[in-house]
Formats: sequence, C-alpha cells, structure tokens
Amino acid sequence: MTMTTEMCDGTYHQRVKEEKRQAAVQAATDLFLEQGYERTSLQQVAKRAEVSTATLFKRYPTKAALLEAIVEEFWEVRDTREEEVPFGNPRVILKGLGTAYAQRLRAPEMIAIYRLIIAETPRFPGLGKMLFDKGEGHFVDWLKGYLNAEIKAGVLAVPDVPAASRNFFATIAGQVFWPELVLPGSGGTDADVEAVIDQTVTAMLALYTRADR
Repeated sequence: MTMTTEMCDGTYHQRVKEEKRQAAVQAATDLFLEQGYERTSLQQVAKRAEVSTATLFKRYPTKAALLEAIVEEFWEVRDTREEEVPFGNPRVILKGLGTAYAQRLRAPEMIAIYRLIIAETPRFPGLGKMLFDKGEGHFVDWLKGYLNAEIKAGVLAVPDVPAASRNFFATIAGQVFWPELVLPGSGGTDADVEAVIDQTVTAMLALYTRADR
C-alpha cells in the first residue's frame, strides 16, 4: 500500500467515523425530544442512527454523554482570542457576541432542549449543571477572555470579570429567552432582541469603559 493510499484510507475512515457520530447525535436529539430523556435507551439511539450498539457505547457510554454532545455541539463557540480582533471597539465585539448568544438561545431546537432538561432535572439533577457547563459556559468563558484582553489593553476597567460576563448574558436571556420559553411569542421580535442587546452593551460600556478613554 502506498503512502497516498494510506492517507486516503485514513481520510475515509475519519469521514465514516464523523458521519456515525453525527448520526448518533441526531438520533439522540430526535428521540430525546420525541419521548423524553428517561424513556430513551442507548439501544434505541443506535437503532435509529443505524450504527452498532458497540460503536455507540464506545463513544457515548451513557445517555448523559450523548446529551452533553448535543448541547456542546449546538453551543460551540469558535475561539478568536488568538486571531486578529478589533480591540479598542468593544461595542462591535459585545454586540456580535450578544447577538450570537440570543440567536442560539432562541433557536427552536435549543428551546426544546431546555424544556426537556428542565422537565428531567428533578430525576437527573446533573443535567442542569451540564447544560450550563457545556453550553452557555462557552460564551461566558469567551467573554471573560475578551474582557481581560481589553483590560490589559487599557480600554476597559472591569473589577469583577466573571460577574460582569455572567450578568451580560443573564440580562439578555432574561428579556429575550426565558419569556419565550414559558410563553412562545412573548420573547419579542428580532427587532426587540436587537434593541435589548444594544441596551445591554450600552449599559456595560457605561459601567466599564475607562474614564480616560
């Protein structure tokens, strides 16, 4: 076997592996939402995904691991802190981050996942913490990194970066997501969401922009 053939084989096997992973995650998502977390078994997920039970168990040994994969993939945030970022213009960055956060929160799939986890939390208490750690926690961590960079650059003065980061997203979610979760249609229009984000960014900058800027 030539080097090129080996490389092609490796690429093929990697692609097949990824396709099986995606099939398992999608099957689990569908089944969890159709019949609930407790009533779904790994065997059912494997059958729906058309993968062997052994293959599924090897990657996702528990239902919790599958649910983590669903949430983490949906909330994945590309980390641009090491790329070229327009420091000195935090309004642009904060508005973009707030918009991305609101859009993911308000996506029908995420609203359904939140409802599922809220319903199942009394029986599976760890699901709520997982939802934050694997989901919103990525956004909070990104914002903490960004704020620290702007502090170092002398643009912002934030005495408590973790609290400021959590409050930023909590303010947005409290107005555009939680009402929608309880009563569909009550979270406002896209224009309302944009206004909330603008107000949240303006309030944050008013608090933390250095007085000498």
